[in-house]
Amino acid sequence: MKAMVIREFGPPEVMRLEDVPAPVPGPDEVLVRVHAVSVNRTLDLAVRAGTYAVRAALPHVLGVDPSGVVAAIGPGVTTHTVGDRVVMRQILRPGGATAGPSLLGVHAWGGYAEFVKVPVTATHPIPNGLDYVTATVVARHAPTALSMLRDVARLAAGEWVLVMGASGGLGIAGIQVAKSFGAHVIAAAGADDRVRAAVGLGADAGVNYRAQDLAAETRRLTGGRGVDVVFENIADADLFPKAFASLARHGRLITAGAHGGGTVPLDIKSLYLNGLTVIGSTGQVTPDDLTVTLRAAAEGRHRVLVDRVLPLSEAALAHRIVAERSGTGKIVLQP
Repeated sequence: MKAMVIREFGPPEVMRLEDVPAPVPGPDEVLVRVHAVSVNRTLDLAVRAGTYAVRAALPHVLGVDPSGVVAAIGPGVTTHTVGDRVVMRQILRPGGATAGPSLLGVHAWGGYAEFVKVPVTATHPIPNGLDYVTATVVARHAPTALSMLRDVARLAAGEWVLVMGASGGLGIAGIQVAKSFGAHVIAAAGADDRVRAAVGLGADAGVNYRAQDLAAETRRLTGGRGVDVVFENIADADLFPKAFASLARHGRLITAGAHGGGTVPLDIKSLYLNGLTVIGSTGQVTPDDLTVTLRAAAEGRHRVLVDRVLPLSEAALAHRIVAERSGTGKIVLQP
């Protein structure tokens, strides 16, 4: 099969399209012919560069969220047949008390290839009528946003939510999940076109945090009160304090991601005087969450924002686009 293989850590050009043996599914595994896989800043770019918290064993193939068609099944698989359309959950095995989870595309070869082998338990059916590109993007972000806002932040109808990085995959999902709960949503992004894109996907208002005073504009939009929830996934040293300052009394900031660096100032006085909460969470995604969000997409109730779809051979270009933040929405590869 063709696969984009990494044999050393470094810039995008370390990924090279090679002919490698196709994997053979073992007991309780399936082989999937990949139709779409997205490009993610942390779990693709950082892993490729060797700057992720866990260094992948080399040689390595990236790709945490492929979707495709079951091409072969291993011994003991009774729930799938050849031809089934599936997406994959990035967590192959859950973490324990002393170790984190095992991730597709990090601890095991991922979907930057014509075929990928995964445990059958890591797959989930794609509803009829949903294309592979949309299924990949939805499965990657929407269940996480659902779990973070519903289970961790405990978002309620009528509350105000500030979504940071609002035109990114998780941000777009967060906007639509928050609206489905009856919340009011302010979309914050770093360019006017990205703000417009986020508002076009359901946000009630938008703020360009590179051109406007984020906290002041958020308080103006909420009648001086501030927001009940900040949905954050950037962790930028300049932006995080402004997002934090946008919270109303007893507000909650929930964060998953550190694209902006991850080390940020925190106003402890405001934290305790206003009874604020800061929560780190990647969500506790369940198969039911995948079912709910994929069905919503199939029925047109959840949309994705895709900048462009590229062939696998252009993975280096895809990584440069994401690194430079020159696109709006997800970049997807099609092996």
